[in-house]
Amino acid sequence: MALKSTVFKAELQVSDLDRHYYGTHSLTLARHPSETDERMMVRLLAFALNADEALAFAGDVSAQDEPSLWIKDLTGSIRLWIEAGLPEPRLLRKAAGRSTTVMVYAYGRGADLWWADAAGTCAQIDSLSAWKLPQATSQALAALAKRSMQLQCLVQEGDVTFSDESTSVVVERVLLKAPTSRMGR
Repeated sequence: MALKSTVFKAELQVSDLDRHYYGTHSLTLARHPSETDERMMVRLLAFALNADEALAFAGDVSAQDEPSLWIKDLTGSIRLWIEAGLPEPRLLRKAAGRSTTVMVYAYGRGADLWWADAAGTCAQIDSLSAWKLPQATSQALAALAKRSMQLQCLVQEGDVTFSDESTSVVVERVLLKAPTSRMGR
């Protein structure tokens, strides 16, 4: 018998002073049985950092042809492709062919090794930006996971704070690669 996804509800309030984006999002996240709280919360952080009315969670963890999150325009074309985790560089190259902008939020113990292996291929993808979240940050985010969450994300001058009613996490991010063209958002 197949295991079912666990449903999480999040009320996410985003105040992004850098992009002048302010909004509240009522989100339903289906955490696949093979997904950890850490990955789910990194997906939620990625949502907050790229919040847009058109931003949506894509297929499940096992869907190789879909990202973690994406923005599609009215024609169905993909404008933004976001991966959470340590994706194969060939997947990122394929994503760049299908999307205007590609972003990666790498995390976990293997993030440095992943980047050492992927950096050469990723350098050739003009529309790619890649960020690494230190393990302490992604684990602190995982500690915020609850079946029902009230979360706030504040972005100001590049600094990010993600919090619930009792705990604040200062999100440390390391830019691994910035886009090398003006193709993106």
